[in-house]
Amino acid sequence: MELINQKAEQYAARFSEPAGMLLDEIENFTRDNKGRHFTMLSGAVQGKILEMISCMIRPQNILEVGTFMGYSALCLAKGLEPGGELHTIEIRDEDADTAGSYFKRSEFSDRIILHRGNALDIIPKLNVNWDLVFIDADKVNYIRYYELSLPQLKPKGVILADNVLFHGDVLEEEVKGKNGKAIQEFNEHVAADSRVKQVIMTVRDGLMVIMKK
Repeated sequence: MELINQKAEQYAARFSEPAGMLLDEIENFTRDNKGRHFTMLSGAVQGKILEMISCMIRPQNILEVGTFMGYSALCLAKGLEPGGELHTIEIRDEDADTAGSYFKRSEFSDRIILHRGNALDIIPKLNVNWDLVFIDADKVNYIRYYELSLPQLKPKGVILADNVLFHGDVLEEEVKGKNGKAIQEFNEHVAADSRVKQVIMTVRDGLMVIMKK
């Protein structure tokens, strides 16, 4: 199901603040080299939303689960408090290499810490209290990433979960497919969690904003 009205997306991009040269370069590289996986990139409009949420929170510590090309990490890092750090986790070495090369060229080169490996193993080893968490990795483990992150999230801290509409699969009367079912279970899990309050933003493939009480 096509969720994004391309004319509306182009209009939004036109009247939103430009992403910047490095982010434009990442977007062009991803379009040219990642084929159908290009849609995994946050893109200019959602990237600007991530940036602005981060700037409003002014986090000291950010956790990102799923680095991909590094686009979203660079957007989120713009809101970091002085001395703050962003930890991002990527399981694929090729993508981590690409993202790392862009991080080194950015103003946040000494403030973005790139971890390689399985986030389920890495998150418990990070002795950090998070102000902001962004989950954008394999959908079948969303609940596990959420449950690993929430205890380390500060009160009033925020978790952002991407792809919570999953290409419209969750809008069908019968949710089919492994990923669609996993996202539906995640959405139900969060909605039933009394520790948080949440809202789904219908931007691109759905972005859930979760605040810890």
